[in-house]
Amino acid sequence: MELIRISDVQKTYKTGTVALYDANLSIKKGEFVFVIGASGSGKSTLIKMLYREEKPDRGSIIIGGINVAKLRNRKVYALRRKLGVVFQDFKLLPKLTVYENVAFAMEALGYDKREIHKRVIEVLDLVGLKNVVRKYPDQISGGEQQRVAIARAIVNRPKLLICDEPTGNLDPDTSMEIMKVLENINAMGTTIVMATHDRDIVDRMQKRVILLDHGKIIKDIEKGSYVHETV
Repeated sequence: MELIRISDVQKTYKTGTVALYDANLSIKKGEFVFVIGASGSGKSTLIKMLYREEKPDRGSIIIGGINVAKLRNRKVYALRRKLGVVFQDFKLLPKLTVYENVAFAMEALGYDKREIHKRVIEVLDLVGLKNVVRKYPDQISGGEQQRVAIARAIVNRPKLLICDEPTGNLDPDTSMEIMKVLENINAMGTTIVMATHDRDIVDRMQKRVILLDHGKIIKDIEKGSYVHETV
């Protein structure tokens, strides 16, 4: 079943740069899709449009039946409650513990404390962090901080997890640990769309790959078919 449908999307910035040109893409529920391309290829713009950080000048972006391109600004928060986003720079709250950082998302939605506690411990266990729940972000490693960010992004059980260069600040071994966490989340049914510049990760993971170049989708490579030399 289709979760995302991008149709005839175009985005031109005020500088005159065409970030995306006639982009068309369909992603099914449960897929794990990499979005790759050189700097300036349009991948970050595409990713940002999925969580309505950017709006297209033309075309539609349907996620779970909702055209997010036409979504009014006051309703964007409702969209973001239904999806999770993981960034390169973690974006953790430094004065909150690991537990509190993850719980914060549920507290904002009014869940009761018992339900929050159960779910937070559950997701921290899923990402391998049950032993650091009372520590603060500056007391744990970069890889652990990214795991906290992932736990926070999935605590509300989103159908879609959007990852924007989530391994960009991590060493290769830690990056692969994060990818294993994401793969486990995907195996539980969450659709994942991940922008990355790390070709080694893409080579090793063997997922579906969308390749952008100068604002155009030039390749859509099936799961397990990606070869580094195709780029």
